[in-house]
Amino acid sequence: MVNVGVSVQTLEYFLMVMTRIVCFIFIAPFFGMRDIPTRVKAGFALFVSMVVFGVIEPQNPLVYSGIFEYAGIILREGITGLLIGFVANICNSIVSLSGKIIDMEVGFAMAQIFDPVSNTQSGLTGNLYNFFILLLLIATDMHHFILKALVDSYTVIPVNGSVLRWDALLLSMIQFMGDMMVIGFRIVLPIFACIMILNCVLGVLAKVSPQMNMFAIGLELKILVGLSILFLTMALLPSIANFIFEEMKIMMVSVMRGMMP
Repeated sequence: MVNVGVSVQTLEYFLMVMTRIVCFIFIAPFFGMRDIPTRVKAGFALFVSMVVFGVIEPQNPLVYSGIFEYAGIILREGITGLLIGFVANICNSIVSLSGKIIDMEVGFAMAQIFDPVSNTQSGLTGNLYNFFILLLLIATDMHHFILKALVDSYTVIPVNGSVLRWDALLLSMIQFMGDMMVIGFRIVLPIFACIMILNCVLGVLAKVSPQMNMFAIGLELKILVGLSILFLTMALLPSIANFIFEEMKIMMVSVMRGMMP
């Protein structure tokens, strides 16, 4: 007969570890996709929590005066997991921004589809890029890095040791907004340049031969040129993914520094 005993302090510490991991899993890219069943995500979070609980060493003792203070510790651990997963997830907004600009330039801005992953309306190009980036994330084992960053967060931000420095977190978000515009415009630049040249050519033709309906011709030419450039620039997707993944790493490290004790 095997007797397994678990102390109350061990159970409380495990709940703290599991809270951060559950909040991270349910919002992080790839792990928190809406089309993944909730039971699968909950089971995976529980499995990761058991593994992490067995390898980390408690650095701060559990000191609290009552259930309300313990609930505050649990809430702080949940916020820590949500912030780490959120900054990894918002890097996908770079692709969405680029897709919206491309759709507006090509003429697909009115063609919106429902994205079950983000539960919002998204454009055709943004949705296409999103799936390609997700495939590259899996192919390059970037999802392993994201999970490893979560485990390493217990080294720099121990359980019951996170300190939310809002000024540092605000600076991280401001830095991300600037990087998002730069990376997003780099993705859009080939199509933007070609469409701008095409608009100049159509403007000259409208002056040379006013009898031609440049509005009707321009719509078809923009779609043709836009799809052709999209096809030709598919080879640049790994470079685009590298930009996004590097930004994801920078943001996760920056947010962790903003919560270090």
